[in-house]
Amino acid sequence: MIKLTVTAQTVTFAVRVQPRASRSEIAGELDGALKLRLAAPPVDGEANEELIRLLSKLFRLPRASVELLSGATNKNKVVRLHGVSQAEVEQTLQNELRDK
Repeated sequence: MIKLTVTAQTVTFAVRVQPRASRSEIAGELDGALKLRLAAPPVDGEANEELIRLLSKLFRLPRASVELLSGATNKNKVVRLHGVSQAEVEQTLQNELRDK
């Protein structure tokens, strides 16, 4: 299960990315982190931008509501979602991971 840290209006969790994949998608769960495949290469922040785009689409949030807290140059990252509840995040992740 993905480990979530929840405050009043934010949800924070770990992400493990695999850049240069054939397409951007959820790949599953790995050691408490959400594993994502990203089509973008890890050059000039392109993979980080693709990560933000993918998460904003997945959780139906504006891109400004997805914040990369740490791991800008690493495969292991921490992201924070603003304006979403723990229940919404858990439900979305459950629906997406059920198919994996």
